[in-house]
Amino acid sequence: MQTSDFLVIGSGVAGLSFALRAAEHGSVTVLSKCNFLESSSAKAQGGIAAVMDADDSFEEHVADTLDAGAGLCDEAVVRQIIQEAPACIKELLNWGVDFDMEEDGQFCLGREGGHGKRRILHAKDTTGLEMSRKLLAAAHAHPNIALLEHRVAIDLITSAKLGSVTQDRVLGAYVLNSLTGDVDIFRSDRVMMATGGTGRVYMYTTNPTTATGDGIVMAWRAGASISNMEFVQFHPTTFFNPQAKNSEGLTFLISEAVRGEGGVLRGPDGEEFMQKYDPRKSLAPRDIVARAINSEMLRTGHPCMYLDITHKPEGFMAERFPCIYETCLNYGIDVEHQMIPIVPSAHYQCGGVQTDVNGQSSLRGLFVAGESGCTGLHGANRLASNSLLECVVVSKRALSLMLCNLPLTRELEDFPIPEWVQGEKAERDDLAILYHCWDEVRRTMTDYVSIVRTHHRLQRAASRLRNISREINEYYWGYRVTPDIIDLRNITLTASLIVDCASRRSESRGLHYTLDAPDKLNQARASIMRNI
Repeated sequence: MQTSDFLVIGSGVAGLSFALRAAEHGSVTVLSKCNFLESSSAKAQGGIAAVMDADDSFEEHVADTLDAGAGLCDEAVVRQIIQEAPACIKELLNWGVDFDMEEDGQFCLGREGGHGKRRILHAKDTTGLEMSRKLLAAAHAHPNIALLEHRVAIDLITSAKLGSVTQDRVLGAYVLNSLTGDVDIFRSDRVMMATGGTGRVYMYTTNPTTATGDGIVMAWRAGASISNMEFVQFHPTTFFNPQAKNSEGLTFLISEAVRGEGGVLRGPDGEEFMQKYDPRKSLAPRDIVARAINSEMLRTGHPCMYLDITHKPEGFMAERFPCIYETCLNYGIDVEHQMIPIVPSAHYQCGGVQTDVNGQSSLRGLFVAGESGCTGLHGANRLASNSLLECVVVSKRALSLMLCNLPLTRELEDFPIPEWVQGEKAERDDLAILYHCWDEVRRTMTDYVSIVRTHHRLQRAASRLRNISREINEYYWGYRVTPDIIDLRNITLTASLIVDCASRRSESRGLHYTLDAPDKLNQARASIMRNI
């Protein structure tokens, strides 16, 4: 058993920024499922939204966020997070993060879809990687932080007896060492869940292989409430590679910042089409743009649409977006002279474990930050570049509340924790069944629970997922756990939660669009689910 004052599950911006702050107060263990930089944070291109210019204001950023969220944002949470952004930017600078600067020493601010002003701080087109690298370096240098790679969290450990009162609370986690096959107990009364999103439940996604909804379903199995899982954001502009032999060929994101710098969406005939769908054209929020591209693909029968940035001066793309420029060039597209073929792909989960603005879940001791949590900031559709902002603000507020409500005492240190018990059979030799289930989950979600939905499609998805879940349970309970079995168990439950939330919403709102009810209801309601 390994014990620490704070346990962080996940090594993205939310997890690392929390760890750096918590390390000033006690010992911290950070668990990473794979390599430390294999995270959605590290793949983030566009930047982090914050009001840093005299021509901008908190009120305008709030208004843009509320508009994108389609009536389902918690306005108090939105205001709190946006107002605390500048202070968190200063912290990032102190940790060594280098944002692009103008010659006069001011931040070079970009603009993205849904934003009325330039307020996106960035480091070229690899902002998330810059932030992740600098936070990781600072964490490595801190004596109170233990960083462990290839640790796959299986389930949370819960329930403690306080005096004569039994209170549900978190006590740590069972964790698989994927290199040795051993399952260890990581003991802590204060757990920060920062495991990222759910994109891998779909065939085509911008997310890394780690995004299987782990933190959300671990919290769900432990009894925490979740909400708004139906709001899966499909990024409108993922590079379309017709030579791709499998789904992994459609995972490279063309940042929304390209449209913010003047990129125009066009059809195969070269004509602009977004004016038919929204007066903001190519700078409309993501839910509107993704549905418009999907509609145009269906109307024309063409496998993709195009993003045109060829009108910019020679050298602009290579300077402003060097990663996108080089990657497209490797695929045979010179973006300064050719339009970029694009399609929508699963990108961001707006729902997750229900928390307050401090990241506090309904389970005592469990806090959630980043894409695993649902604070109310994003509502029914995330505004571009608000995600990294939420990571750093919520993780900061989480530590403050932990220190107030969960003082660093040892009152639960001797509480007995059961050893891990698993199936005694060795790994099965008919793994084809396992991989078939993996493909079937992702194909089911892609076919039936994508950008446009119907009640009938959701029913079919729910039925298929129930059958898959029964097969997986045989593997999970009968055989020794492996990373593949854990991932499959988690994506199946994640997919089921998305379908269940979607089935409860009898309207179209934000990222949830159903042909059976294409209009919004008058009153917006969160889809909250409780696992009692």
